Amino acid sequence: MPTEYVWIAPAGALLLGYLLGSIPFGLILTRVFGAGDLRQIGSGNIGATNVLRTGRKSLAAATLLLDAAKGFAAVAIAEALWPGLGVLAAAAAFLGHVYPVWLGFRGGKGVATMMGIVLALNWPCGLVYALVWIALLAAFRFSSLAGMAAAVSAPVSAAFFSAFDIVLLLLALALLILWKHRDNIDRLLSGTEPKVGASSA
Repeated sequence: MPTEYVWIAPAGALLLGYLLGSIPFGLILTRVFGAGDLRQIGSGNIGATNVLRTGRKSLAAATLLLDAAKGFAAVAIAEALWPGLGVLAAAAAFLGHVYPVWLGFRGGKGVATMMGIVLALNWPCGLVYALVWIALLAAFRFSSLAGMAAAVSAPVSAAFFSAFDIVLLLLALALLILWKHRDNIDRLLSGTEPKVGASSA
């Protein structure tokens, strides 16, 4: 490829990742199935936890799976089209979910999307991510705590499995997830964070 066109593949991976990541499945599903505008419910977040506050467990589960799937798909498709650029698509997909242009850059917190990304980049790390998330959610019923712990586990497990090429990316994503959960952290510390199944934000 001529030197002047070397930017095309990275740009394609970034655009693909961002467009896939920015699909607001939670908002789409709640609207299509008559559960209202998700941004006006509970915390106003577009992720699966807030979808659960509509009382529609099936929609919450679908949102979680689809948000994870778009992260996985972004990496998988980018690697198929441009080998080695899955990491770029991963970063862009995460940013697309958290800061979607279609919603004024007000998106979700990225926990499910990061799980799909980690599974696509390194499935053992993805398995650790899922197990930490499920175990802590079952034990304490704090969605925010479980999600943050799962995110933090990703760069740790990547280092453990010697996947050093993705440690910095996963660390950056984990830190952004912690930042997006800063209000949840305050509520956890003050004892006012609602557990899964509660109706408050």
